[in-house]
Amino acid sequence: MELLLIGAGHAHAFVLEAFAKRPDQAVSITVVSDSQFAAYSGSVPAWLSGECTLRDTQIDIAALCQRAGARFIASPAVAFSASERQVTLADGSVMTFDVASFNVGSTLTLPHVIDPQREAGVGKSLEKGSVEKGSLPTLLAMRPLSSLHHRWQALREDVAALPSGVHQNIVSVGGGAAGCETLMSVLAQLRQQRPDIHWQGTLVSASTTLLPGAGWLPRWLTARALRRAGVHIQAGMRGSALVPGGVQTDTGERIEGDIVLWATGAVGQGWLQQTALPLNDKGFIQVRASLEVIGQPGIFAAGDCAELQLSSSCPSPSSSLPKAGVYAVRMGPVLAENLRAACHRQPLIEWQPPKRVLALLGTGDGRAIASRGTIGFSGRWVWQWKKRIDARFLARFNPPFND
Repeated sequence: MELLLIGAGHAHAFVLEAFAKRPDQAVSITVVSDSQFAAYSGSVPAWLSGECTLRDTQIDIAALCQRAGARFIASPAVAFSASERQVTLADGSVMTFDVASFNVGSTLTLPHVIDPQREAGVGKSLEKGSVEKGSLPTLLAMRPLSSLHHRWQALREDVAALPSGVHQNIVSVGGGAAGCETLMSVLAQLRQQRPDIHWQGTLVSASTTLLPGAGWLPRWLTARALRRAGVHIQAGMRGSALVPGGVQTDTGERIEGDIVLWATGAVGQGWLQQTALPLNDKGFIQVRASLEVIGQPGIFAAGDCAELQLSSSCPSPSSSLPKAGVYAVRMGPVLAENLRAACHRQPLIEWQPPKRVLALLGTGDGRAIASRGTIGFSGRWVWQWKKRIDARFLARFNPPFND
């Protein structure tokens, strides 16, 4: 049986680990992805804040494939045919399969750009490092995660060229955990990189509260951490467009900003729209509790790219699971069992989403906030705890660097 793993997300790392621990001579595994290194989302805030290197946040998928006896191809999928059991890769090659699984993450809807000068044909190109009031802000999109390091490096190069003594306001659009954590981490790193610049931040949240779904104590701790980081919170406002000098909200107001972190509006990968896979209105692949795609036997999806059809026995049957790495991690072992079962035409088991998960949110200052339901606490020890958890997770899948 030919098992094809499309993408190198967290759930597929568990699949490879399972086959490495329990090899199956009847199953031939191939993994296709754009890079042999896959970012672990839990460690990204530490990297953004400058506490570790990019390599410290990555799983070596090629090495993991070697342990599992799988073939790795460094070319992402760009087309998929369920009826023909074929996948076309970016390099033009075509792969066939018996059983396939998607773990390709998500991307986001970029903001509209409204630039009257450009539309009128009178805009001018600014030299790198120059500052002009009324110019469009620099955008840092937080998804897709696989290419974030390229965008982050480009932004840091722009910051390095700024003149000394200027004021820079970083606006983060998105009041969830990712938006809050990213803003505090980025502020910490840029303040360290350019202490001669006056940095401040603004968080724009469409919700009237931070961290929708969290208890009041985690929300209060997060608001306090944001204030400590010099961040002004604009709740109940939805950022909709980039305009000269900042971000325009859906009510037409303008929030001044020089750099915009876009951490909202997660959607499925665009190329999936050209497939016959069942997608929801945001482009995510609809799956059953077994993680098998609805109406597509032998095809599975997990992680951010999947939209689980929640049953009435689940805690929130009318809502979607958040797009967070913790769910991909929890799906991993069940996905591994079901892919093996599908290859042998055996019954599948169901994955039950956890009612509550532990969330650990870094604040960029050597501290972190722990949240589980209504419970919340913070401190430097929480950050050290988070780093130990993340290091153990990465060590689970990575060989020692000195091997």
